[in-house]
Amino acid sequence: MSIPDKPALEGLEQKWDGVWSEQGTYLFDRDAAKAAGREGVYSVDTPPPTASGSLHIGHVYSFTHTDLKVRFERMRGKTVFYPMGWDDNGLPTERRVQNFYGVRCDPSLPYDPDFTPPFEGGDNKSSKAADQVPISRRNFIELCERLTVEDEKHFEALFRQLGLSVDWTQTYRTISDETIRTSQLAFLRGLERGEAYQALAPTLWDIDFRTAIAQAELEDREQPAAYHRLAFHRSDGAGDVHIETTRPELLAACVALVAHPDDERYQPLFGSTVRTPLFDVEVPVLAHHLAQPDKGSGIAMICTFGDVTDIVWWRELDLPNRTILGEDGRVRADAPDVITTDAGRAAYTELVGKTVFSAKKRIVELLAASGELIGDPKPFTHVVKFYEKGDRPMEIVSTRQWYIRNGARDEALRDRLLALGAEVNWHPDFMRVRYENWTNGLTGDWLVSRQRFFGVPIPVWYGLDDDGERDYDRVIVPDAGQLPVDPTIDVPAGYDASQRGVPGGFDGEKDIFDTWATSSLTPQLAGGWERDEELWNLVAPFDLRPQGQDIIRTWLFSTMLRSALEDGRAPWRDAAISGFIVDPDRKKMSKSKGNVVTPADVLAGHGTDAVRYWSASSRLGADAAFDPQNPTQVKIGRRLAIKVLNAAKFVLSFPVPDGAEITHALDAAMLATLDQVVRDATRAYEQYDHARALEVTEAFFWTFCDDYLELVKERAYNQTDVGQASAALALRLALSTLLRLLAPVLVFATEEAWSWFEEGSIHTAAWPTPLGADGDPGVLTASSAALIGIRRAKTEAKASQKTPVRRLVLRADDATIAALALAEGDLTAVGRIAELELIGGGDGLVVESVELAPDQPGEA
Repeated sequence: MSIPDKPALEGLEQKWDGVWSEQGTYLFDRDAAKAAGREGVYSVDTPPPTASGSLHIGHVYSFTHTDLKVRFERMRGKTVFYPMGWDDNGLPTERRVQNFYGVRCDPSLPYDPDFTPPFEGGDNKSSKAADQVPISRRNFIELCERLTVEDEKHFEALFRQLGLSVDWTQTYRTISDETIRTSQLAFLRGLERGEAYQALAPTLWDIDFRTAIAQAELEDREQPAAYHRLAFHRSDGAGDVHIETTRPELLAACVALVAHPDDERYQPLFGSTVRTPLFDVEVPVLAHHLAQPDKGSGIAMICTFGDVTDIVWWRELDLPNRTILGEDGRVRADAPDVITTDAGRAAYTELVGKTVFSAKKRIVELLAASGELIGDPKPFTHVVKFYEKGDRPMEIVSTRQWYIRNGARDEALRDRLLALGAEVNWHPDFMRVRYENWTNGLTGDWLVSRQRFFGVPIPVWYGLDDDGERDYDRVIVPDAGQLPVDPTIDVPAGYDASQRGVPGGFDGEKDIFDTWATSSLTPQLAGGWERDEELWNLVAPFDLRPQGQDIIRTWLFSTMLRSALEDGRAPWRDAAISGFIVDPDRKKMSKSKGNVVTPADVLAGHGTDAVRYWSASSRLGADAAFDPQNPTQVKIGRRLAIKVLNAAKFVLSFPVPDGAEITHALDAAMLATLDQVVRDATRAYEQYDHARALEVTEAFFWTFCDDYLELVKERAYNQTDVGQASAALALRLALSTLLRLLAPVLVFATEEAWSWFEEGSIHTAAWPTPLGADGDPGVLTASSAALIGIRRAKTEAKASQKTPVRRLVLRADDATIAALALAEGDLTAVGRIAELELIGGGDGLVVESVELAPDQPGEA
């Protein structure tokens, strides 16, 4: 046994991470898993953090929650499969690479094998496209690979410092060859089953990123706007119909007016037509239940496309598509064919090439000049859809994209997804409602294609007709054995490279999958699906999906969907949902708000165990406030970790004689109380309530240190006392149990203390079970209360706690007095009491009188 003279937390992270790595403490033992079978394995579908930029305090918070449960299951004897993934691809990585290296991708450029970026570490100096050097797609992807690999190294180092018990040999990247193969194979299977399909349809579009966006990636933001009242002219000459719109710039794309079928004001107009202002295009007046009689004038114009409601109306009312916005967010050069008058075409020409903002300004001027703008615009604010990472409102353009059916238009699939969600154990349970609401609220299938560069290529080619145009009915797919493929480089079977892009030849798909289309397969990626059948059968379906509440609609739902389509089952048994980290003003931390806290300084300043304690103190689903200027909970955690080391050193100073037994009532009472703590903490961890497990353990630990240790230390020191062996044994048993109860939280302090008297790692030791101590917990409760009373009496007498007491009288109820009588020797020793009188018949324990020894300060 080697115990340092002054135990300290500093340096424990580096020391024990090195030991764990060298000894393989957290490696997945496949042989043990095979021997135990699936029920002997605990597998985690770990969230892969985006490998672009830096980790924030929210990662520390939620990943600690997972690690607490993992460590508990490992100590309970499960063979743990705890991998780590890195989410490399997607828009955040591309944007970071652009800014970091000062480049942008231009797919038309040739590959330069000797390319050197203009600089590294851009610090956002190169966020404008005009400042970025255009490079080939291949050069751009190479820079993405280089930067994400470096980011992953930093992330792993921080997670190791955090003490995550991850098996670092079980890692994956969402852009590796193996990942691309898995993602492409799952897509091709879905394509064969009819679940994946391609369509030309209205598409949510980010004009800055120049890519399609899925419904799950949208967020609402308040934006200023104005109602413009426009006069449409009845075709029968009977007057005008006034509508109010926030999107007058889309007037040339108007295809109908719509009002609610019960709106008596407009019922006479249903079935008639009106002509648009400026462009003089005849459009019908129709009825639809989504029209809002109390909004504006109660009748709206349908344009292709101003918002998602326009898409619903367009589809359900079978209206024409007159899209006027291009993928760059500017008005297209070609006017809709229905604009036939010279005045109408001249008005449209005024808008060509303009942004939405400029087009709106100009058309308002034209409408005012024509007299068809009624009154002045009326400003207001309203909610507008944004891409969650975008800076400008979404537009809707018509593009050809790939989709995966998600139940939005398939009632049977939707019901199946809801049923699978009900099979999962949600922690906390109310998070299930968010999944159900999202599933029930879907308005369209999952758009999975993206017009970007760094990601998993969509593995299809298209046959070209005699004019060299894509024939979308001739989709060419690879065999599974050819995967992974990049259609922009690889050639489909039956063709050669010379036929790329020529009439009668082929053309490769340039789009990539949305990052969620790959991340939705994390169980398959980590668990060896279609790669390692033995591993897959050992770990799937996974035991746990841990994640944040904000990505239930994206990651959790999409993973459930892919598993339902491929395996017909839920991908996990339990879902543990962490809350948000909020700042001291209770605002969610986010980069856009500038209130994000990076964890490196916090970990360095207070120690990992202190930060883990802060995380463990919050229940799943609960938001936690973090104030970097005054991290109170972190400081409490550090105090606890230091106390663990000091208490362990103190307890271990008492030798346990051979053959020692528990013979003293107070010792048995303490152990009986600890048995209940073990039962409560175990039940809490089983129910994914780590905060409750920590709460009951910590409360007992302080009672153990402040009261029990004080009560028995004199007896434990005294080798001649008949009760010494009982005290020393009880202390040692309690220390062993408490260290193991605290081990999931204070991973470094408990490992350090454990090493002073036990072999092996505490994190592979058995989780404590009740010792079955035959004691009355009331003895400990009464003794602790009496000790507190004695201390208070000395303090009130202005005497030192070391002051001898000649006589002290305690009065309490009979049961308490009986309990105190069993610990009378320890009480008199710790209180330095010559004569202790216990009087029953009272109501509550009180110190009735205290007489300090003569000639002592504060003599009573």
